[in-house]
Amino acid sequence: MNIRVQIPAIKTYSTPFKKNEVAGKSVQNNKQDSFELSVGYVNDIHGQTNNMLRILSGLKGDLKLSGGDNTIGDESNKHINRSVMKFLNLANIKATALGNHELDTTQLDFVDTASEYKGAVLAANINQVDIEKQSPEDIQNLNRAKLKDIVKNSAITEVKGEKIGLIGAAPIDLKERITHPENHSDCTVEELKKTIELVQKETDDMKKQGINKVFLLSHLGNETDKIVAQKTEGIDVIIGGHTHELIKDIKEGENLFYSKTGEPVIITEAGKNGKNFGQLNLTFDKDGVITKVQNNIADSNDFHRSLIHQYIFNQIIGTPEEVGYIAFAPDAPMTLIEENPHANFMCDAMRYEMDADISLWNNGGPRGFFRKGKIDSREIKDIAPFYDHVSVANVSEKKIVDMFKKAVETTYKSQGYKPGLLAVSGLIYTVNPTSGKLVGMAFVDKDGKEYKIDIDNPREDKTYKVACDSFMMSWGGDYDILATKDECVEYDFNKDYLTCEYIKHLNKPIIINQTGRIKYEG
Repeated sequence: MNIRVQIPAIKTYSTPFKKNEVAGKSVQNNKQDSFELSVGYVNDIHGQTNNMLRILSGLKGDLKLSGGDNTIGDESNKHINRSVMKFLNLANIKATALGNHELDTTQLDFVDTASEYKGAVLAANINQVDIEKQSPEDIQNLNRAKLKDIVKNSAITEVKGEKIGLIGAAPIDLKERITHPENHSDCTVEELKKTIELVQKETDDMKKQGINKVFLLSHLGNETDKIVAQKTEGIDVIIGGHTHELIKDIKEGENLFYSKTGEPVIITEAGKNGKNFGQLNLTFDKDGVITKVQNNIADSNDFHRSLIHQYIFNQIIGTPEEVGYIAFAPDAPMTLIEENPHANFMCDAMRYEMDADISLWNNGGPRGFFRKGKIDSREIKDIAPFYDHVSVANVSEKKIVDMFKKAVETTYKSQGYKPGLLAVSGLIYTVNPTSGKLVGMAFVDKDGKEYKIDIDNPREDKTYKVACDSFMMSWGGDYDILATKDECVEYDFNKDYLTCEYIKHLNKPIIINQTGRIKYEG
């Protein structure tokens, strides 16, 4: 079979969303040999409550789905994660992939929170050692629970009289991406080859039931989605996530591929942090093959936050405090290798409030950005939703340089440029994107004077007072740790609190333009 989807037709009706209007509403075709379906989709919202409120005003579709990473943070952010469940229910999102951030918490907390969701959480490629075979100590101390009570391989829903198959896939690198992997040491995620086999099995089972329209809700990442699309048969659409791609329109070889049997497969992904969401309009023939497709991407900022939904969220999260006014703020960076002035500003807040020499934040940490206008504590919390306490330690120049070298090299080698270049205050550093290496660094004191650091021979006897979150300081993640818990002082507040205090202390309209701290050579 060698079917080609009707690409030129996109240009005739692919119009952008308009402010607070329904765009591209699907109309049922009365002909028996075709079926029209509009699908609203989101992914990687990361607990962004303000953007969730905007999405609720704009997300449309006969069927609504998520590519995963709806939640953020651990059990200390339970109120935010509960608001996410409320969002998923209010938006009538029928199913979501299991993302890594869904498991940033303990299993017991995940099951407890996710049980409030009325839809399906899907991942066919995750395994867990039977609870009955685990030690009682681990079950109690690590708050273990049966994930399969919540996470299913697949689900079937009915839309306008047609049955639609939904299959899920968790990220293969889940264990490397979650903040507390020890909570889930009893779990494994299958490698790509086995994941493809499991997805194909679910698809084949649906075909036996007469279901010929199948969606894969995938948190595998964009490049992996492309492989899955071409190595399977029977999947029509992949609602993607994990790598934060913003995929617009339909382009063959980018988000339109062909299955093993030559049928079209559409891949979507709507960026990150709820800044965008999408609507996919599809026409299927009588055999369930896509013959026409349209992909619209909306900007959440074009939609107002519903006061009714805001009231509902306030009952869960609490009423935010207004802390100041943003006079200017640029757009958020699109990739993790761009300098992030929003994150740099929050590093300034940590450095100032903690009287530190240097402040750092991993570029993958920010989940939102500042906007012009009044700013409140919830909007700042959206930027830094993880509840990682601020830590301060005296760190050697050599440890700092070594950590930066590894971070830069890892970033340029990875899919999606993870973990990302570091946001900083008190430092300027230079990278070579071609070689993917750190090539220069300087310390900047509080008077703005620069002191070059010899990155080839960094000093072990020279130390700086460094402020960053406890995750980065002592857990490391994708970075070398800077100080153990015994070597640092950990405070019972997060970056968002310090940023609120910093804005109040400045007591003037804020301009977000903190750039020039990362330089690019070549």
